[in-house]
Amino acid sequence: MTRILYSLSGEDRSRPFSPHCWKVVLALHHKGLDFDEVPLAFTEIPTVENEFSKTVPILRDGDRLISDSFQIALYLEEAYPDRPSLFGGEGGKAMARLVEGYSQTTIHPAVSAIALMDIYGMLAPVDQAHFRKTREAFFNKPLEEVFPDREGAIAAFPAKLQPLRHMLRFQPYIGGEKPLFADYIVFGALQWLKVVSGSVHLPEDDAALQWFERCHGLAGNAQKPSDLVI
Repeated sequence: MTRILYSLSGEDRSRPFSPHCWKVVLALHHKGLDFDEVPLAFTEIPTVENEFSKTVPILRDGDRLISDSFQIALYLEEAYPDRPSLFGGEGGKAMARLVEGYSQTTIHPAVSAIALMDIYGMLAPVDQAHFRKTREAFFNKPLEEVFPDREGAIAAFPAKLQPLRHMLRFQPYIGGEKPLFADYIVFGALQWLKVVSGSVHLPEDDAALQWFERCHGLAGNAQKPSDLVI
């Protein structure tokens, strides 16, 4: 049985960048499950799997189709209970929801302030048009005016990870001695930043950067497109 993970990329299909897809990449490796990754452009997403979802990630596992990164993690936990747990129990699920909220309300906006135009530059013309139309409608201003101070956003970014650094004073992962899905949520946000901007914009001696590098090593040497982006 071949599992397929549909993810998001620009013109270069070897550089998938969605933070939500990266969560699932690491969740699948955590469970030790083989899969093929199929990166899609923005405008291609509705064309796969009979218009199953307008967003990625989408996971096909046999005859099952699941979208949304957290729902995919919950599915993997239930479908493969004999594999290493992504949550370590109900408490881990609740913790992951809290971390998801922190990531999407604090880290994601900070990444967007740095990388919005980098993402635009990665896209093919048809996807640039889609990206510009949808983002300008959301922000109600030209794309170039949404985040005018990129250097200021880079300077402010490390402070957004202070809760992570506080945790790292006591344990190596959000999950404790070993990572859980909560770790992969924050990792996905930082990997998104690295793929699209070329850096996570953290000092070399930063504990948060060291944690990020430990998490990246968890994917192993599967040699899928997502693994090649470092």
